[in-house]
Amino acid sequence: MSNAKAVSFKNRDKYVELGFNIAFYRKRAGLTQDQLAERIGISRSHLSAIEAPNVIRPFSLEIFFDIADALHVRPSKLMEFRE
Repeated sequence: MSNAKAVSFKNRDKYVELGFNIAFYRKRAGLTQDQLAERIGISRSHLSAIEAPNVIRPFSLEIFFDIADALHVRPSKLMEFRE
């Protein structure tokens, strides 16, 4: 098993929660996946994979910050995980 896969599996629940939060704030902003993806310069399929609970898609901090900016939320809001 490669190190990248081990990290993804180890943090699976965190990626799932992050994806749920991104989807929540995107919908609250009234944006489709296409619209948000276009605003931040990624493909809709990449954003869909980030939001999907059954796909673990690591992504850069640059994209993370771009998502927060486009959604007009503090990055920390996207990291508020429910217990």
